[in-house]
Amino acid sequence: MWLLFALLSAIFAALTSVFAKIGIDGVDSNLATAVRTVVVVLMAWGIVFVTGAQGGIANISQRSWLFLILSGLATGASWLCYYKALQTGCVTKVVPVDKLSIVLTFILAAIFLHEQLTVRSLLGCLLILAGTVLVAI
Repeated sequence: MWLLFALLSAIFAALTSVFAKIGIDGVDSNLATAVRTVVVVLMAWGIVFVTGAQGGIANISQRSWLFLILSGLATGASWLCYYKALQTGCVTKVVPVDKLSIVLTFILAAIFLHEQLTVRSLLGCLLILAGTVLVAI
């Protein structure tokens, strides 16, 4: 099931980039990010209430709150930078560079989460890096 959701995520991320590039035309990138964020917040809370998950708020630990907040701040910073990059660059150049987050995630997961990097995953990261360089330069 994770693979289906991961593929759907990739499809929606691709649509996000194309829609954002069209929508940001003539709009301040920070304002565009704020509009997008409001839509995401409304959608996420709508799903929480439709599924009845709002009762779980009281069960979130302090540690989880801290890391969810840090994740939200990182997401906000990422979106602000992404929209600024989209506004000034080509989607076909911005998106591959943005996807270097895959390589960085592997490194950070190994350091902080002690996840194993295999020869295959390292090779994959090198290929992503090489592909990014080929596409973005």
